[in-house]
Amino acid sequence: MTIIQLFHRSEINNVVRLDKKVVDLVEEGFNALGDNKVQMPPIMRIDVPEHNGEVDIKSAHIKGYDSFAIKLSSGFFNNPQIGLPSANGLMILLSAETGRPMAILADQGLLTDLRTAAAGAVAARHLSRQDSRTAGIIGTGAQARLQLEALSLVRPIERVLVYGRDIKKADAYKEDIEQRLSLPVEVCTHPQEVVGESDIVVTTTPASEPLIKGEWLRPGVHVTAMGSDAEHKQELETSVLERADQLICDVKAQSVRLGELRNCHQETINRAIELGEITSGGKPGRQSADEITICDLTGTGVQDTVIARHVYSLLVPQEEIINGKS
Repeated sequence: MTIIQLFHRSEINNVVRLDKKVVDLVEEGFNALGDNKVQMPPIMRIDVPEHNGEVDIKSAHIKGYDSFAIKLSSGFFNNPQIGLPSANGLMILLSAETGRPMAILADQGLLTDLRTAAAGAVAARHLSRQDSRTAGIIGTGAQARLQLEALSLVRPIERVLVYGRDIKKADAYKEDIEQRLSLPVEVCTHPQEVVGESDIVVTTTPASEPLIKGEWLRPGVHVTAMGSDAEHKQELETSVLERADQLICDVKAQSVRLGELRNCHQETINRAIELGEITSGGKPGRQSADEITICDLTGTGVQDTVIARHVYSLLVPQEEIINGKS
């Protein structure tokens, strides 16, 4: 009888952290994409409009890896009104040699949060100025916190500007960040304030109408847009992407379908490149201090595979994996 191990969020949370190791692993995943070593199907999404919800299914196999993940991730955005988190989900790790399910990681969205934040750090590592010290965060949820934490791993962040539609949530964000990360946070009343004074801007919202205008961008700024991963979402005006000296996305076809490239002219789409092309060394990242760089991250199955494999290696002793007991 095949035994499938089940690990709950509490067990997973005990072994994994948002650290440079996770950032490096996610970068390795982007490298594999850039080197064309990944089999990754399009995202499957199920909408549940009557409850303001969506469910995404993502997966990817990386050539040479002995296992891969299938991830089911849900976002039900009315949940906070009834005291539940918006994000949930789980990952199934399968053997790439036999297809045997090895483990279920019932992480309730934790690993998605971590790998998403790590992807933001990878983008900032290659596209923002190395001396970036002011981070601007638009959004006040879990990802807004994790993106800042991840940024702090790759850039010397000293100051934080945050904007949220709900001032109480923005104030709570300020209190939390100042306590946990010891970084001073200023609550802004308009997203233009955030964009105008930040070296790196990260948008982390489920917005359906643009939050940032192209005319707000100043030379040297880097913007990572995390929120648009469905046809009805948009955080950036098309003028933002048109003003970019470098326009980057995780997977171009996916960004055209679900992300910020969806509303762009073909000329803009044509000059967009994928992040893996940069991380793998095929194309340069930021080339000058004055460049405006924009990165649209819609989330990929390769990120799920690398973090699921990492967590499994932390949960299961290596000798059990070698002896086939897992």
